[in-house]
Parts: sequence; C-alpha cells; structure tokens
Amino acid sequence: MGVVNFEYEVVSTIPQHKLFKAFLLDGDNLIPKVIPGAFKSFETLQGDGGAGTIKLITFGESSPFKFAKHRVDEVDEANFVYKYSVIEGDALGDELESISYVVKITPGADGGSVVKTSSSYHTKTDHHSITEEKIKEGKEKAKGVFHAVEAHLHANPHEYN
Repeated sequence: MGVVNFEYEVVSTIPQHKLFKAFLLDGDNLIPKVIPGAFKSFETLQGDGGAGTIKLITFGESSPFKFAKHRVDEVDEANFVYKYSVIEGDALGDELESISYVVKITPGADGGSVVKTSSSYHTKTDHHSITEEKIKEGKEKAKGVFHAVEAHLHANPHEYN
C-alpha cells in the first residue's frame, strides 16, 4: 500500500472561529443548503459528531459520485483543527483504500483566516495512477464548495457568531 500526500491552503476574509463553526462543525447542514446540486444530504450513522463519528454523504445530481462515508478522526475546537477520513464510497475508485484529511484554520490578515489542508491518499497498491494533477482537479472542486460557504457567510453576516 502506498501513500500520496498533498497540501494546499485557501485564504479567506471570514474570521477563523466563524469559518470553523460553519464549514466544519455545521457543514452537514449548511453545505447541502448552499450547493444543493452537488450535495443531497449528510447523515450521521454513528456517533455524536466527535472522534469516531461515521457520516454518510449522498451527492447530488451534478456530482459524478453517488456517496461517501466519512469518519471523524479528531475535532479540536480550541485549536481549530478537524481531522477526518473518507473510508468508503465510489469517490475512492478502484485504487484508493481511503483518504485522510487534516484541516487547520489559522488567523489571517485583516481579521480573516487561512485554511490549511493536508491530505493523504492511501492507495491499495504501490502501482497506481494517483497523480498530483488528478488531486489538484479534485481540490479545485473542493475550493468551489469552500467559496460557496464563504459567499453564504458574507451574505448572512450574523450567522455562526
């Protein structure tokens, strides 16, 4: 089994605490509302939202995927760190065993924040076609979700205070 690692960051004008709360802690509720075509639902199958929680994400009609199961690995509200793994679903394809993510939100310029994401793609074998270019394509779609949440927070400044 191999591992392909990738890191990226996104700068936001939304404050750290507000972005963490909206995007990571309440994303299950907010994201399907903001982008209903891409995400149909988030359902908690096991747990209370903390470490060990298993969530079923059902994608919408505009997504090429049908579902994914996420496992929450750690929620550190004091340090704005959220760790989770995609452990099942058609998004993993034939080559991936799982994908692990570490999302850390740090203070940014002018009251905004910086979202730093590290991802580890755990392949089923050492011989795979997972490339940085393929990962970047997926990250661009993820940035679209992020920017939709960010736009919602700008349009609704009193939410998630």
